[in-house]
Amino acid sequence: MFLTVLKAIGLFIATNVDHLVVLSLFFAHGAGRKHTLRRIFVGQYIGFGAILALTIAVAVGSRQLLPEGALPWFGLIPLAIGIRAGIVNFRERREEGGESELEEAAEKISKKPLSILAVAGVTFANGGDEIGAYVPVFALTETAEILTYVIVFLIGVAGVVFLAKYLTSRPKIAEVLDEYEELLFPLVLILLGLGIIIFGLI
Repeated sequence: MFLTVLKAIGLFIATNVDHLVVLSLFFAHGAGRKHTLRRIFVGQYIGFGAILALTIAVAVGSRQLLPEGALPWFGLIPLAIGIRAGIVNFRERREEGGESELEEAAEKISKKPLSILAVAGVTFANGGDEIGAYVPVFALTETAEILTYVIVFLIGVAGVVFLAKYLTSRPKIAEVLDEYEELLFPLVLILLGLGIIIFGLI
């Protein structure tokens, strides 16, 4: 149980640094407006809840439809996502004069109205990598452990929202997190994918 909680915390942190940065941009966009915290809080839970629901549906469906021996190969999904993210980040670092990912996100968010649906939509649209990382884990995890993951993730969402609010007044920290996420996210997904394949086949 304790090990499952630790794994859930680690997986959540690695896959939600980008949400933290994006939410801090939403807070900056909604500064001085009424109900900004409530809209972002509810929108983030709706968007992330949809990500979790889709993840569980795909994971449970795969366990019922696919032979058990095929499930470890789901590890190829986070492995491929991690490799792709690493290559993209490496290419962007070599390019000169282009906008950073943080600047591009800020530009997109500044054009959106601050509403619950806007936050939920951005959160869900930004969740493709999370789904790719969570499905293999859930597909190879017992139902009770999946519930532990879900509880940890839902608690983590609140932490992400309030931490993002804090980062609004410290944009330099958001820039560091954006930089850190470029290294952490690919590495964790590659290791996760390899671990699922190796330990699932043993």
